[in-house]
Amino acid sequence: MSKLDKDQVIAKFTEAYKSAHGKEPQIEAKGGWYSIDGDKNVRLAQLEEMAEELSGKKTQKKASTASKTEDKPVAKKAAKAPAKAKNKAKGKSSGFSVKAYWAEQLAAKPHQCRQPR
Repeated sequence: MSKLDKDQVIAKFTEAYKSAHGKEPQIEAKGGWYSIDGDKNVRLAQLEEMAEELSGKKTQKKASTASKTEDKPVAKKAAKAPAKAKNKAKGKSSGFSVKAYWAEQLAAKPHQCRQPR
């Protein structure tokens, strides 16, 4: 693990955010967590990744991972389709799957997320 300089990372993020959104972000630091414009709290390493995304350095890498994540839920849905038919045959009327729901929710987010265990 490399040590990140807090001031450099925040300055880099502020510059990238300002160029992308046209205004300076409101960054609140509390116990090693950083809140940007009152949104979700992130760590310093995630703040650095967000700065790289905003500056456009990781756009190609994110695009390739986004296409991979879009393919995965589709494949899971196709595999679960026969399972739904079995559930209806047994008399269960609900075709809702919590696992599939969360997979869709996480795939829709702009950053990489893991499915819950």
